Amino acid sequence: MTGHRGGHAVLAVPVLALDPFVRAQTARQDASFLSADPSFSNAHVTVLGPWLEHPTPADLAAVGAVVAEEPAFEVTLRVVREFPDGLLHLTVEPASPFERLTSALAEAFPATPPYGGRFAHPVPHLTVGHRLTGASPESMTADLAGLLPVRTAVERLDLQWWANDDCHVRHSWAFGTGS
Repeated sequence: MTGHRGGHAVLAVPVLALDPFVRAQTARQDASFLSADPSFSNAHVTVLGPWLEHPTPADLAAVGAVVAEEPAFEVTLRVVREFPDGLLHLTVEPASPFERLTSALAEAFPATPPYGGRFAHPVPHLTVGHRLTGASPESMTADLAGLLPVRTAVERLDLQWWANDDCHVRHSWAFGTGS
């Protein structure tokens, strides 16, 4: 039901202001994850993933209903942190809108818990690198010095497909379209 050897689906919020930076990082690490789809953003905050590989129209409508009830909002990304596994990421302030979305979507799709259920309390973040590449929070902060802080409007949620040489957006929903 969720990802397999050919790729995986993710419900994610694009962060277009940081996409050139993240695309450059991706090109250095594994260019097969660069996309020709102009609506695809490598820079994103995951809301729920891995998600359904083959969602039905009813699944898409359920996501749309959750997203429609959440008004568009703004977030700021400014601080590079490191998770215990070495993943370098930007914190998202405020985190609460993402936490609400993740909770609502995880409740709607209990078979696809956030990050496969690996973390009891997933932390909203934007991945910028990994310690295994030789990067550190300090070096990544220096690399991002001219870009941060980034204040961005969160206006849509994308259903992204991630696979080698096949990253693309399958569907998008606008926030705040509910009554």
